Amino acid sequence: MAHCIVEEAEAILDKEFSVLDKGFVRLVDYLGSDERVVQAARVSYGAGTKSYREDAALIDYLLRNEHTSPFEQVVLTFHIKLPIFVARQMIRHRTARLNEISGRYSVMKDDFYIPAPEDVALQSSDNKQGRAEEPLAPEAAEAVRNLLALGQKESYDDYVRLVNQGIARELARINLPLSLYTEWYWQMDLHNLFHFFKLRLDAHAQKEIRVYARVMFDITRKVAPRCCESFERHILGGVRFSQEELLELKRRLKMERDLDTRDSGEPLSGKALERFEEKLRSGRQL
Repeated sequence: MAHCIVEEAEAILDKEFSVLDKGFVRLVDYLGSDERVVQAARVSYGAGTKSYREDAALIDYLLRNEHTSPFEQVVLTFHIKLPIFVARQMIRHRTARLNEISGRYSVMKDDFYIPAPEDVALQSSDNKQGRAEEPLAPEAAEAVRNLLALGQKESYDDYVRLVNQGIARELARINLPLSLYTEWYWQMDLHNLFHFFKLRLDAHAQKEIRVYARVMFDITRKVAPRCCESFERHILGGVRFSQEELLELKRRLKMERDLDTRDSGEPLSGKALERFEEKLRSGRQL
């Protein structure tokens, strides 16, 4: 099995793609490609790579039917600079292999994230973990940004003061805020990357991590374009219905002949109906 070289991926190796105000994402290395997924899937009966159409159809089949192991043959390594609060969301994806800069060994840089004015908003009235869609008025947003910047400066000044006094770096750092930028090398296989993208490109994810996920997905598309195309069609742009939701959909499409006589549940209502109708309206756009 030959080493996979992808010209589009080679062209962006070590190139920094800016994210937020001071962050970036770089593709450091990759292993495998669309061809590796196809080769891994066909290894059981020894068939080689076929035509582009046949390979794309096989990738579609694997993704639709959740045959995940061939996608684990492709691995990407990123160098990412990101705010700590975004890093703490990413770390929830526990299949990643990573190495992060250490504040015990290094003096942390004076790099903090301040949201753009259009990203400053009140708490959402219907989403306990998100912000409202409508941003604050420009004057109010600027006041929030100034308050954040002031707190960051005071915190970093205290940190430098402690370091200069000879206080151990592992203690001097503990009051630094979540807006501080950190850096790490982040490695993950394609199957688990797709799970990461499914969750973090969703409209319900925090905007800051969605921006990172979007850049990482665009980079991943350079390495495995056919896999990413299939993922967009079948996973990112699709929805999954529960048993009750499927029955509701059949009722609306007047597919009575497909309704099992044992399925006598009541039509959806309340929150269940709202969730169902949100799925019908959904469609993630990159």
